[in-house]
Order: sequence, then C-alpha cells, then structure tokens
Amino acid sequence: MWQWGGMGRRLDDRELGRLVRQRRWNAEDARAVLKQLDASGLSVGEFAAQHALDVQRLYRWRAELGRAAPAPAFVEIRPAASQAIEVALRSGHVVSIPDGFSEETLRRVVAVLEGQVERC
Repeated sequence: MWQWGGMGRRLDDRELGRLVRQRRWNAEDARAVLKQLDASGLSVGEFAAQHALDVQRLYRWRAELGRAAPAPAFVEIRPAASQAIEVALRSGHVVSIPDGFSEETLRRVVAVLEGQVERC
C-alpha cells in the first residue's frame, strides 16, 4: 500500500465532505485527503467510491505531491581510510586488497588465481 509520508492534518467527516464538494484543492487539502486515504486501509478506488471522489484526482495529487520532494539522484560513498576492498574473481576466489597494495603484485596474484600462470 502506498503511504504518504508528509505531515498533514487529519480530517473529520464534515471536512472531508466539504473537500469532496470543493472544485479545487490546494496542496494542504490534498495532503489531508491522502493522509485520510492511507489511514483508511482502503484501495484508492474503494476510498474514492465511498466518498464520491474522482479516482484520477487522487492519483493526480499523489503524483504531484510525490514530485515535491525528490530523492537524491546520486549519493557518493567513500570508503574509510585504510579499508580493504574485495574483488570477486571469475574463478570464484575473493581477494581482499589492503590500502597501498602494490598494483603489480595484485596483477600477479590475480593471474595465478585465474589460472593464467602456472603456480610455483
């Protein structure tokens, strides 16, 4: 079930009835109705039928208010200093590489584990 996470007032039956008859809603009114919808446990269609609302109006406001607070498109994650990274190889081996590990040594280890070089 979709949950409206925004803050909004709780409507009583009289207020909800007023909004049903109102031609236009502002964002606060829409949030209140969507909060009421979520609290009802009904589907959008059931809630709309029960309160003589247009289903598309509810979906439109849900989409509109959902765009108001977009999630960040990118979150940078940086490893802590001196953290090892792990590399999973095709052979199934997992190599844990500490910070500062020699690139050439890593190439030789990977080549051996991947079977590209005979082991000594």
